[in-house]
Amino acid sequence: MTTGPASVIIQCPKCGTKNRVSAEQWEKTPVCGKCKAPLPAHAEPIEVTDQNFGELIVKSSLPVLLDMWAPWCGPCRMVAPMIEKLAAEYAGRVRVGKLNTDSNPATASRFRIDSIPTLLIFRGGREVDRIVGLAPIEDVRRRLESVAP
Repeated sequence: MTTGPASVIIQCPKCGTKNRVSAEQWEKTPVCGKCKAPLPAHAEPIEVTDQNFGELIVKSSLPVLLDMWAPWCGPCRMVAPMIEKLAAEYAGRVRVGKLNTDSNPATASRFRIDSIPTLLIFRGGREVDRIVGLAPIEDVRRRLESVAP
């Protein structure tokens, strides 16, 4: 998950060193600071907040799948494994993020999130699709394929 306004920690598969990778570095192929091995494409959902939304979503050169959720929401917890699976499947092609609507009310309000879970799909920083409620993974994949390079 994120450690700063727009960075994540990625563990090097070669030497095990934990590397802080900024949003700008994700767009390139980041390397381990210790052994210089290439780091894997980000294969876990990233934590999106009101503060880093612009940097991680709006400025992303990749399409983005954003899970709008809250910790108290049962259906949101049911969607979480699917979001993690999609993050791994689409690593390097689609950025996958999670935004806690309770902790980040400005972004939730901006996108008029009335029901959770809601999955937003962005391309070029603009919302191009929305899935409200539980949806089968095949449906989400089909929608992602329409925007993924």
